[in-house]
Parts: sequence; C-alpha cells; structure tokens
Amino acid sequence: MPLAGKGMLLTSMDIDPSDEAEFNRWYDREHLEERVAIDGFLEARRFVAHQGSPKYLCLYSTATFDVLDSPAYRAKLANPTDWSKKTMARFKNMIRAVARVTISRGQGRGAALGIVRLRHSAGGEERLRAALREKLDPEQLDGIVSMHLIESDPALSKPITDDASVPNSGAGDWFVLIDGTHGNAISAAIAARFAGSAFEPGLTISAGSYHLMWDLARSDLPLS
Repeated sequence: MPLAGKGMLLTSMDIDPSDEAEFNRWYDREHLEERVAIDGFLEARRFVAHQGSPKYLCLYSTATFDVLDSPAYRAKLANPTDWSKKTMARFKNMIRAVARVTISRGQGRGAALGIVRLRHSAGGEERLRAALREKLDPEQLDGIVSMHLIESDPALSKPITDDASVPNSGAGDWFVLIDGTHGNAISAAIAARFAGSAFEPGLTISAGSYHLMWDLARSDLPLS
C-alpha cells in the first residue's frame, strides 16, 4: 500500500494574499512539525493548487483511523498555540475531512496530486466503492504512480474554525487522490476516469490538481 497508515486528515483552505506570507511561515515553521509529532501521525504532505480550489491543501497520514479521534490529537485541537489561533482565524473556504483510507493501489507518491471530491447517494456507498475499485488502477495511466480513496467520517469531519451548529452537507464526502509525476498526467487521468459519462455512480463535486510544496515524515523529526 503506497499510503502510509490507515487514517488520513485532509485540510484545504484559501487565505487572503495580504496574509499569505505569514500563513506559509506558520505552516512551514510550526504547524506541520507540531502535527507530525503527535503519537500515531506518520507524515504530512503540503500542496498548492495548479488548477483547483481552495488554493492550499495538506494531507496527514496516521497509523490508524482512531489516531484522528485520540486524546493526544484532541488535546492539540483544544489547545492551539497563539500563532495557530491567529492564523486559523484567517482561513477561508476551509475543508476538513477526517477519513479512512479504504483503497490504495500502485507504488510511491508523486510530485503532482489530483483530487476528486465525490458525494454518494444514501445507501449507495458499496456501489460507489465497487466502481472505484475498478477506476483506481494506475497501471494503464502514463505518469500516474498510485491512486487512493479516502472516506470521510461525517461526525468528525468539520472545519474547526466554523460554528459547529451550522449544517455541513459535505461532511461525508469521499476523496479520490491521484499521485502522478506531472500535472498533465493528472489532468489526463481525471478526464479519462472521472469526467462526464466516464463516471456515473457518484456525483462529482469538484476536481483539481496540485503541486507538492514539501513533505515531512515522523522519521525526519529530531529524537526526543
């Protein structure tokens, strides 16, 4: 399985251009290391949009799904640093998906990432999952190294900066992740497997492509 672990946290957001330099400094100098240091977190990958929205995307891999509802992680959510409070208050159009990795095929991770957001009909989960098992095969797609499905947990998936009482119709959405060597390969894969009549079992909410900014693994951190 090319993805590390069985759980994944996906976060994505926009930020005003006037706040962008500070936002990136916070992510690169505090936030990624803080999160990857939590027990059970394995790695984080940070991306910027090539064609897609929101502009910034981060994927955090965890050893198990339960890590994303663990006391250690909840303690970090409940006690953000001052820098985090200031920066998170500036997020716009945030997506936060706490998910299980249910399909992962291929080898390795690429410099480019495709993401397709899907919404299944009530009771249509197994039909969609079965269709995706056929679609998520990178073998015949040039420039695609691996493909994955993450399924959000509706109870845990919500922007932490939003009013918890506001309904979140996309909390149970699924995300297809496509790892590739370059953006053109990602665009071709999305067009071939998920565009128009090529894909019908799930409603496509959005699709986009992203470039890797950098990644951080647990093994990169200093020994405590």
